Amino acid sequence: MRTLETTNISGSVTEFVLLGFPCRREIQVLLFVIFSLIYLLTLMGNTSIICAVWSSRKLHTPMYILLANFSFLEICYVSSDVPKMLANIISQTKSISYAGCLLQFYFFFSMCAAEGLFLSVMSFDRFLAICRPLHYPTIMTHRLCAWLVVFCWAGGFLWLLTPLTLISQVPFCGPNTIDHFLCDLAPLLALSCSSVSGITLICGIISSLIIFLTFLCILGTYFCVLSVVLQVPPGSGRHKAFSTCASHLAVVCLFYGSVMVMYVSPGSGDYAGMQKFVTLFYALATPFFNPLIYNFRNKDMKEALKKILNLCTSVSQSHR
Repeated sequence: MRTLETTNISGSVTEFVLLGFPCRREIQVLLFVIFSLIYLLTLMGNTSIICAVWSSRKLHTPMYILLANFSFLEICYVSSDVPKMLANIISQTKSISYAGCLLQFYFFFSMCAAEGLFLSVMSFDRFLAICRPLHYPTIMTHRLCAWLVVFCWAGGFLWLLTPLTLISQVPFCGPNTIDHFLCDLAPLLALSCSSVSGITLICGIISSLIIFLTFLCILGTYFCVLSVVLQVPPGSGRHKAFSTCASHLAVVCLFYGSVMVMYVSPGSGDYAGMQKFVTLFYALATPFFNPLIYNFRNKDMKEALKKILNLCTSVSQSHR
């Protein structure tokens, strides 16, 4: 395992070493198998949602268009760090270039910010559908839906430009070992050979803003939604509204519950083991559970998936 113990002539580090999960070789092989399986199932689950929405005209509505984009985001999100993590588990060097480290940080956390924006936009869509049902078709048009999708994608990547610019100006002289499985903010800044208290504060404010603004937006919309739903007489309409909201709230709790632990204050993650566990949860487990939550609790989605399976079965039988 390579580390830089001294400062080179230019005073900069050209690569970092991601420690990942230092343990016995047998345990590392087991982790590789488990994480690979979860990664493949995550790709399959989110791809199934995209295919179901694309193939069923019934699902060509703003709610499912947002869900399909959210699933595509999850695929990009989990692919920004897991393949490198898997490669490092079975690798002896466990290295990542300086540019690769900054790019991994930027793409991973940009999509993390975009996920928060998508969750808030999806809650806004449910608010309009339940609280303003008569005005919903005229407000949530396909044009507005397209603009909201662009806003979520662009907003996430633009939000992280400032932290990326600040980190790129930080001098790293050595050592270059990051006690993590990805280029996270706190362990990366800990390797700086100059004071980074100002950068840590700015990055903390930026991360806290995106987390709390989107979270408060979701809480506000669902407070209005629940107040309206509770006034509806018990029946199928009320049950469907509760079911739809429950799926989305479950995803919100999974995502924000873990993110808030780590990134409200980036400099506070002092326990490497806990930091890795929490990051692993929202980086790998959350994208894995999301398609399960949406597929199993949504009747229209299950019907679309059954049609796809039946079509695949009939095609395979016709080629025999």
